[in-house]
Amino acid sequence: MQDISTQLIHHPYRAPEDFEAPQQGVFKASTVVFPNVAAMRTREWKDKSAYTYGLHGTPTTFVLEERIATLEGGLQTVLVPSGLAAIANVALALLKTGDEVLIPDNAYGPNKTLAEGELAAFGITHQYYDPMDVADLAARITPRTKLVWLEAAGSVTMEMPDLIAQARLCRERGVVSALDNTWGAGLAFNAFNLDGQGLAVDVTAHALTKYPSGGGDVLMGSVTTRNPALHLKIKLTHMRLGLGVAGNDAEAVLRALPSIALRYHAQDQAARQLARWCLDQPAFAQVLHPALDGSPGHAHWRQLCGAADARGQGAAAGLFSVVIDARYTQAQVDAFCDALKLFKLGYSWGGPVSLVVPYELASMRANGWPVHLAQGTVVRFSTGLEAADDLQADLQQAVAAALPG
Repeated sequence: MQDISTQLIHHPYRAPEDFEAPQQGVFKASTVVFPNVAAMRTREWKDKSAYTYGLHGTPTTFVLEERIATLEGGLQTVLVPSGLAAIANVALALLKTGDEVLIPDNAYGPNKTLAEGELAAFGITHQYYDPMDVADLAARITPRTKLVWLEAAGSVTMEMPDLIAQARLCRERGVVSALDNTWGAGLAFNAFNLDGQGLAVDVTAHALTKYPSGGGDVLMGSVTTRNPALHLKIKLTHMRLGLGVAGNDAEAVLRALPSIALRYHAQDQAARQLARWCLDQPAFAQVLHPALDGSPGHAHWRQLCGAADARGQGAAAGLFSVVIDARYTQAQVDAFCDALKLFKLGYSWGGPVSLVVPYELASMRANGWPVHLAQGTVVRFSTGLEAADDLQADLQQAVAAALPG
C-alpha cells in the first residue's frame, strides 16, 4: 500500500468533463503534464492547439485572450502583467538597435520614460510628435522609423487626435502603428476598422487594469493584432521575456467583462455631467473632455466615436480634466484636491471609486506647453460608479472650500 501522501498526489479520480457554468473555470499551473514523450516533443503552443507550460497558456487564459480579441476587433491577443508591460512587449518585439520610435507628446508617461531609458540604452532612438498635427508626424517619419505609437484620447489632457489620418499615414509609409487603446477600451471605436472601410492600426495595447477589470484590484494588459506574422513576433518576444498572468487575475477579468459596456457608458455619462458643470465654474479656465464642443479634437472625436455608438451620443471614457486658472497657487490646487471626499487621490481609472490627480504638466511635455491649453494647473478626474449628483456635490464643496471666486 502506498503512503497516503502519494495516494493524494496521484489520486486516480477525474471529474466529468461536461461541466458548464456561466463563469469560466480557473486553471492554475506552471507544470503541464504530458501523456507521453511523443506529446511532449510535438505539442505546439503558438497556435493554441495544445498546452505545454503555464506561461504558454491555460484554458482560463486562452478564453480571456479570445474575448479580449473580440472586444478589440482583433484576431489574436497575448496577456501581460500590466498595461505598461503591453507597451514594452510591443516595443521589444518590433524595435532593434538603430531603429526609431515616434511617440505622441501627450502619451502615457511611462511609454515615454521607457523610450528614454531602456530603449535608448539599446540604441533605439525616439522622437515626440505633436499629436494634433498630422503634418508634424509625417515630417518626423524617416527610414529609421519602425514604430509609431498613437493614443486616443491623449493622456491627462484628453486631446482627441485625427486618428484616422494618423493610421492612414502610417499605412502609406509602411510603418507599424500601435495604439494605446485603454481609453477607448474596444467600446468607443473599433481600432481595426477606424473609418468603417477597413482602415486599421496594426497593434493595440490595452491596460486591462482599467475598464476590463473594473474593480481596481487587478494589474493586467493585452496586445492584440489581426496580422498573424506580426502576432507571432510579439508572441515570441512575450515567451522569451517570460511574461504571464495569474489564473485568478484572469478569472477576475473574465467575471468583469460581461458588464464592461454597462460600466463604461455609465461612467461616460457621469463624466459628461460633471464636465458640463465644470464649464460654469470661474475657477476652471478650461475643461478637457473630447465629447465637449470646443475641447481639443472634439471634431475628431465626433468622426471617430460618434458613428460607432447606436445611442447617437458617441462614446467616451469616464475621464475629464480641468485647467485650474493660473491665478490660483499650487497650494490652493492641492487644497482643492485634498478637500474632495468622494474623489480619492490615486492613479489609474476605470474602477468603482472616483479618483483625482493634480499634474505638473510642464514637466511632462517635451515640446513645451501645448498652444491649445489654457495656462494653469491640470487636474484629472476619473468617475467611478457613485451617483453623478453626489460627485457633483463633492466638486462643489471642494471648489467653495479651496478655490474662492
